[in-house]
Amino acid sequence: MSNSTIMDEDLFTEYNFATPCPNTLEMLDSTAVAASYIVVFVLSLLGNSVVIYVVCTMESRRTSTDVYLMNLALADLFFSLSLPFWAVYIQTSNWQFGTFLCKVVSGVQEVTFYTCVFLLACISVDRYIAIVKATQFISKQRHLVWVVCLLMWLVAALLSLPVVVQREALYIESYTVMCYENVTVELMDEWRLALRVLRHTVGFFLPLMVMLFCYGSTAATLYHSRSSQKQKAMRVILCVVLAFVLCWLPNNITELIDTLMRGNLLEDTCRSRDNLEVAMYVTQVLAFIHCAINPILYAFIGKKFRNHLLMSFFKKGLVSRNVLSRYRIGSLYSSASSRHTSVTL
Repeated sequence: MSNSTIMDEDLFTEYNFATPCPNTLEMLDSTAVAASYIVVFVLSLLGNSVVIYVVCTMESRRTSTDVYLMNLALADLFFSLSLPFWAVYIQTSNWQFGTFLCKVVSGVQEVTFYTCVFLLACISVDRYIAIVKATQFISKQRHLVWVVCLLMWLVAALLSLPVVVQREALYIESYTVMCYENVTVELMDEWRLALRVLRHTVGFFLPLMVMLFCYGSTAATLYHSRSSQKQKAMRVILCVVLAFVLCWLPNNITELIDTLMRGNLLEDTCRSRDNLEVAMYVTQVLAFIHCAINPILYAFIGKKFRNHLLMSFFKKGLVSRNVLSRYRIGSLYSSASSRHTSVTL
């Protein structure tokens, strides 16, 4: 690799500090990181596939939230499909799949990352409109919901273009290949800052503000209502916000600290660099886990979803009538009032 290229800041980070430090990342178990990627991949593949199947079988009973949920599961599924490639990359310290797959895998991960975050915000807005504004106009206009989902995918694709264009499989040494952005040294700091500002603002803080406002207003409305579903709905809302924050906030904080250290705004020591690099690997794994727990938060705790899943299994002979009657909650065809607070939030 020539001196005019840099590595991706998330995978195999190459620090650009003034003081050279020995490589002490032996404390980082690459096998454990790769194994965690595979575990997340398997859980996400199973969970999100079930979500997509169940929502597809809802047919005429599908609501706007169900459409968002299916697109979210699809985005999480595609996101997880990139993890085996990164697992091999981390385990072998060598990109073995060429430039084309380097661009494709990087692009898929970037697009689905933004799409997932945008859809989480869309779900919060959808629940805000249905519960706080007490109108089902958007829910009844299904074509508008699909247009919104398509728009989210397109915006995510546009935001991901810089990474796809610049990402290449480049040689570090005669026997080592890395998948990262091919950026000149002169543009390195500007490129890194631009990508991180974009991810921090558009990919985290703005959607988080939307979610906090919508779910906060929704929780306040449910708290003052007399609905029997309000306590459970508020627990779901709390879980939704906490899961998003707990999974993604640590990764955003470590990247922010890394950016400040590179800009000499924080103390630069060899120990702090090593600790930070390990923290970036760990928090990235934590962020990736979010795609595996989304099916649990947005579907498996929902009465309507569980009823449809059990009924589908019953029709295919996978569960008995006894199991169906034991675990099925209420009626499959929930009332409109309860459905908007207990299905998916």
